[in-house]
Amino acid sequence: MRTMQPRPEATTKARGDAAEDLALAHLQAQGLQLVTRNFRTPGRGGGEIDLVMREGSTLVFVEVRKRASRAYGGAAASVTPVKQRRIVFAARHYLLRLRNAPACRFDVVSFEGGAVQWIRAAFDAG
Repeated sequence: MRTMQPRPEATTKARGDAAEDLALAHLQAQGLQLVTRNFRTPGRGGGEIDLVMREGSTLVFVEVRKRASRAYGGAAASVTPVKQRRIVFAARHYLLRLRNAPACRFDVVSFEGGAVQWIRAAFDAG
């Protein structure tokens, strides 16, 4: 009988989902409120926002990154300028759905070796 091995992408997705769950719990403990998870732009080549949160009147677009170590710069450094542009693209698309655009910011929650780091205003829409 052949043993089925889990697909690597399924394992990666499960780890990503678990990191998002931890980030959500961390941010909610800090007083932020969840608006939506995994917002994606339609079509190919767009972007995705892991968490859309609200802190007071500010809408917070959150990228969650997890790395086992600081190799290659670590989790926060993996939010490259290309990734930032995709997140900003998705955020602009999200804001088009709203009647009045609130103040916004882009945060990163990173996990490395069990430690969590919340970087508020990690980058801007520049």
